[in-house]
Amino acid sequence: MRDNLSASSNVDAAEAGSELECLPYSVQHDNEGVCLLVKMGPHRILLDCGLEDISSLAKGLTKPVRGASSPLPADLVLISHAHPDHAKGLLPLHKAFPKLPIYGSEVTSKLLPLNWLDQNPEEISQFCHALPLRSPIELQDGLVAELFPAGHLPGAVAILLTYTTKQRTYKLLYTGDFFLSNSRLVEGLRLEELRNLDLDVLIIEGSYGTSRHPHRRNQENQLAERINRAIADHCSVILPTPALGLGQELLMLLRSHHHFTGRDLDIWVDGAVATGCDAYLELLPHLPPSVQNFARHQPLFWDERVRPRVRRLQAEHRPTVGKSPCIVLTDSTSDLGEHCQLDTGPWLILLPEKIDIKVNKEYLAPTTIETYLLAQHSDGPGTTQLIHNLRPQHVIFVHGSPSYLADLTSLEELQNRYHIHSPAAETLVELPIGDTFLQPAAPETNYEGELTELETVITISLPNMITADPRWRQFADTGLIEARWQGEELVLRGLSQRELLNQNSDRYTWTDVDCCGTCRHQRGQRCWNPASPLYNFKVTLEGYCPAFEGLSNPES
Repeated sequence: MRDNLSASSNVDAAEAGSELECLPYSVQHDNEGVCLLVKMGPHRILLDCGLEDISSLAKGLTKPVRGASSPLPADLVLISHAHPDHAKGLLPLHKAFPKLPIYGSEVTSKLLPLNWLDQNPEEISQFCHALPLRSPIELQDGLVAELFPAGHLPGAVAILLTYTTKQRTYKLLYTGDFFLSNSRLVEGLRLEELRNLDLDVLIIEGSYGTSRHPHRRNQENQLAERINRAIADHCSVILPTPALGLGQELLMLLRSHHHFTGRDLDIWVDGAVATGCDAYLELLPHLPPSVQNFARHQPLFWDERVRPRVRRLQAEHRPTVGKSPCIVLTDSTSDLGEHCQLDTGPWLILLPEKIDIKVNKEYLAPTTIETYLLAQHSDGPGTTQLIHNLRPQHVIFVHGSPSYLADLTSLEELQNRYHIHSPAAETLVELPIGDTFLQPAAPETNYEGELTELETVITISLPNMITADPRWRQFADTGLIEARWQGEELVLRGLSQRELLNQNSDRYTWTDVDCCGTCRHQRGQRCWNPASPLYNFKVTLEGYCPAFEGLSNPES
């Protein structure tokens, strides 16, 4: 099978090459993991290996590595991060092909053994070779790899591959799982490090589709508030999570949020989540400076002296856990019935959104099951922001439900500018690169100003580059501006003389202006257009977004 281009054709077919191809063995549509074989000229690079069964790799393209006695499924393997859906197939792959080189970041090489806790650590600790960050390394003749921190998880990287021939240079970036925002234990991906790469191909995750999330701090506050209410109602809280990443983020949130600091409260950490905490402690020099500073004053995780107390959940503790309100962090595969016993109090079970965790809903103790959002992947606007900053010729979406990926590939702002692919497993994607590709215009420059607050007055200072822009003269011919919240953004808008003359009229409408007040998707002062970045947010009637469709649209 072959993937078809779904963007307008702006590559000169006569000049297009066939040096680049991508064969996905698995794209994480459900829970099958991610595994991609990329061809760059003569080189075969396997990106991640989240397969439970690696037998399909032996059926793929094979090519002997210099010095190898038998064909290998690739020349080398590059791993983006240590989560199981990207890494659980690496150990069987290494055992089947011990001469196949496997590379990742230093932190990833140390976290990988957590995927095989039932194996002998000595057998799995050395097969991943650590590469430095932000340093181009020539892995084979003409093939250079460079790793950039991607957020999401300690050690997670975006992988830039550069293949050079006598005719030209080809560049491909694989994001792995990425997050633009800072979280408690990981700094977000820095866009400025990846701009101006002159990229040919971008392989990017689409875990959240086009959905838009509140700011990360708002997500944390909402979760902390819900847990705080449960404790106040004499209810214990249990949070089943993956062993690595989210569990440690939750623990740091509970330790440092103002709702819980100083509270006479026990936080119990169970199973593989506790093992993940131990692994983080070994990585402290690689964590953000703010986390290292926290650890100078008190233990990062385990502490029975400072409230709330954080303890490992041992067998001898189980009979008393839940008899008074407490919080339990446990592995997503554990049996929650071990905690929700008849002689304990009521339980609130909080499940993370968009992570498939199966729970048995029949417990001896009264239970309530709810969900929460604490995102570790970028949302839709973050995904499109990264694409527009990189401006590749081809965009390949992986890692997300088919419906979410379909939402992304159907965005006109992407279809009209790039070649868009969303292949199924075993679907070959040919990536012709043309020298006459019309590179999309760079996004508008962002300017940094300064905001000061004095009692009830807020002053916003803007740099001279703003006032030097010709558009500044037309920004407000009256010299007055209006500031209003639109979704999570503060919108500044110049006021025209016409609006000032009509501002006392309740009947004034913007009949001849493209704005939310005349958009067919605005109902009840909310945006109902899934293609809009303001979807499901309350909007001001004079607001505007690129997905505007007028009331006079014939489709309305």
